[in-house]
Amino acid sequence: MDKPVLIIAVLSAAFYIFGYSRMPFVYAGFLLQAAYMFYRGIQLERLPIIGPHDTLFFMSVSTMLFAIPMTLKLKDRQRILIPLAGLAVFFIFMSLLYKPHNTPLPPVLKTFWFETHVALSFFAYALFGIAAVLGILFLGRHGAKKELPAAQIESLQYRTILVGYCFFSIAMVFGGIWAYLAWGTYWLWTPKELWTVILWLFYSLYLHARMKQWWSGRPSVILGIIGFIIVMFTYLGVSLFMKSSHSF
Repeated sequence: MDKPVLIIAVLSAAFYIFGYSRMPFVYAGFLLQAAYMFYRGIQLERLPIIGPHDTLFFMSVSTMLFAIPMTLKLKDRQRILIPLAGLAVFFIFMSLLYKPHNTPLPPVLKTFWFETHVALSFFAYALFGIAAVLGILFLGRHGAKKELPAAQIESLQYRTILVGYCFFSIAMVFGGIWAYLAWGTYWLWTPKELWTVILWLFYSLYLHARMKQWWSGRPSVILGIIGFIIVMFTYLGVSLFMKSSHSF
């Protein structure tokens, strides 16, 4: 791992951890991460979203990109934002397990459709991760009379998943267009694509189930947590355990 990358990762993680006592540290951590991604994009002359290192770091930045404005008007925002910063730290340290992908992209990847497809996918993954953290907080605070009621957390989880689902649906459409331009077909039946559809169907199930009264509350929250487990398997597990023509 390059020393500058390691320093930025450790500093960002430290800022997020220090944010437990001082919120400005959280903003500093996010700005440092965003500056690193921006610099890396200029250096590579493309979006830095190729390979596990870049995509995990991108997920970390995306998590805070959504978490900061999402919690801005909450009365008890620190109790929500700090666990989400913890998720960002988790992604940062996971990214350090992989080397940055600095080689030029093959022509098949140098398209608007590919970059948009990947960026939207990881925006969705970050939102699904946020929803899982909210679900865990709901289970820990259910029934407690605190500034941020459990019902409000569940509602926030639902809205987070809904936005992530929209991003993910658009990403799938863009991915199909890219696949057609690259290989002449919208669908290749690879394990990655099959699990992507499974993930989309799962969150479709979640959104439909939550419309039923008996699924709202604790059952839907648990589904939101399970969904992120499927996200991580689709993202990393498929690449580790199954052969596929492409991986994210």
